[in-house]
Amino acid sequence: MATLGLIGSGNIGSTLARLGVAAGLNVVLSNSRGPKTLSDLVAELGPRARAATPEVAAAAGDWVVVSIPLKNYRAVPVAPLTGKIVLDTNNYYPERDGRIPELDAEETTTSALLQRHLPESRVVKVFNNIYFRHLAALARPAGAPDRSALPIAGDDPAAKASAAELLDRLGYDAVDAGELAGSWRFQRDAPAYVVPYAKNPQGLGVSVDDQGRPADVATLRAALAAAVRPTG
Repeated sequence: MATLGLIGSGNIGSTLARLGVAAGLNVVLSNSRGPKTLSDLVAELGPRARAATPEVAAAAGDWVVVSIPLKNYRAVPVAPLTGKIVLDTNNYYPERDGRIPELDAEETTTSALLQRHLPESRVVKVFNNIYFRHLAALARPAGAPDRSALPIAGDDPAAKASAAELLDRLGYDAVDAGELAGSWRFQRDAPAYVVPYAKNPQGLGVSVDDQGRPADVATLRAALAAAVRPTG
């Protein structure tokens, strides 16, 4: 039985845990506060779920999701993730994360920072561009006419193929957005960020009660193609 490990069990992490259990995966959840703080969520998810430390979740996962504030990325355990596919959901919020000069200067991407921290892992950028309520609501079976798509980026083709397989199991198509260096195309405030899935977009964002709308492969490809990188 395949296992989804989660380092960080906030809005995105817990949503992915629910989708994973619904798809028949085992899930191992973790956070910075300890397994006992996840007891209610584990009880909700049922026998396929358990809580552990980040190190145990990292070691257990066939895919391991990192969904923590970007400012804490250096706390992600390195050794247990050797050889693993690491799914990075991070976005850069300077007001939360502090200023990161490399990102401010557009010299790198958030996922490239994580890949540098995890040199023996295979990082794939995914799940960062969709509001967690929409992530929960828009999952559909393969072949459904209203199935949505999510972009992925990574430097390892096999890792991206495996990430796409996971997306399919969770209820989404995948759009390959290239290498990690190109993951800025679906970072915060880019055309592919949040708005394609919003029924009533609020500028570059979405209201907390937005019901969402499907965004298919063609919609995501157009949004990715419309991205323009800031020049300073």
